[in-house]
Amino acid sequence: MREKIRNSYEHTIYASYIGYITQAIVNNFVPLLFLTFQKDYNISLGAIGLLVTINFCVQLTVDFLAARFIDKIGYRPSIIAAHVFSALGLIGLSVLPDLLPPYLGIVLAIVCYAIGGGIIEVLVSPIVEACPTKNKEAVMSLLHSFYCWGHVFVVLASTAFFTFVGIERWKLLAVIWAVIPLGNAFYYAMVPITTPVEQGGGMRMKDLLKNKTFWILFLLMICSGASEQGMSQWASAFAESGLKVSKTIGDLAGPCLFATFMGTSRALYAKFAEKISLRVAMIGSGVLCITCYLLATFAPHPALGLIGCAVCGFSVGILWPGTFSLASASLPAGGTAMFALLALAGDLGCSSGPTIVGAVSDALGGNLKMGIISAIVFPVILVIAISFLGRKKTMKN
Repeated sequence: MREKIRNSYEHTIYASYIGYITQAIVNNFVPLLFLTFQKDYNISLGAIGLLVTINFCVQLTVDFLAARFIDKIGYRPSIIAAHVFSALGLIGLSVLPDLLPPYLGIVLAIVCYAIGGGIIEVLVSPIVEACPTKNKEAVMSLLHSFYCWGHVFVVLASTAFFTFVGIERWKLLAVIWAVIPLGNAFYYAMVPITTPVEQGGGMRMKDLLKNKTFWILFLLMICSGASEQGMSQWASAFAESGLKVSKTIGDLAGPCLFATFMGTSRALYAKFAEKISLRVAMIGSGVLCITCYLLATFAPHPALGLIGCAVCGFSVGILWPGTFSLASASLPAGGTAMFALLALAGDLGCSSGPTIVGAVSDALGGNLKMGIISAIVFPVILVIAISFLGRKKTMKN
């Protein structure tokens, strides 16, 4: 069995699926505890929003540094280390708030698992891109769908735990979640791993920074991350406080449905990728995203607002993996540096979206609806950028 794993790229892809599940855990477990932190530790919404900022700022810092050190260290040691950092951060989340001032303890734990999350985000896509598979766009979309299924799994399992064991035992659940990255670290130690381009043969960072196509792709990644996380990270709290539903319903109908629709979008595109223009699909997704932000904010009935939150997940589904696919097609020699910088852009968006929502909400007296609608600027810019990309035929340059 071990020999089969060592020689099968299918297992490399399976390990990468679990890698994105790990990414879903480190990004989406803590947001389920936002109101618990506010209640138990007396943390303001602005400070809670800063936790999201810290997570993604650390990830984007790692993204930037990864372009320089991962090729030297190697893909396998780096991806294994990423999972170890993720596990240690989750364990620290359960321990450090009791050993240190609570907010500081939470921050340190987040920094630890964000290091792991950043490396995972940089490496999983190029690892799968380098596997000998056909129809790369479909494979990439399906890969990224596992982030969504991981998100759903985190919400459902956490909600069940909170219901039957008690939300006051959330620290135990953090330790349980750490088992997944620890197990996947051992899995990655056995599977075959190669790189998209020869060692050191990818484009240099300074060459990428001079490329106009790259900068449009960079902007698309920022807007993709912000459009997604601006709604996703606040969906539970928004449903609970803004739409006046219970925490259980808020968790299930907010982030859980969001992730389900997002995963469905990616899985559907993986199935029909050969028949649908990626650029047209992304423009349509951006327009739908704008509509969903408006519906979630201004719907006259809570049920319609929840529908807006959920369908927003479908609208953002292909934006992130779609941008990676556009990048791979237009800059095939981009290498680790390109994937790292695009991951940096995505994390920059993931940081700025939720932060803007939290800051605007605080400025308007805790009005989450107005905070949510402020993030609509990102899908608007995204649609304009993709339209510009198609009109100028940048992909042919």
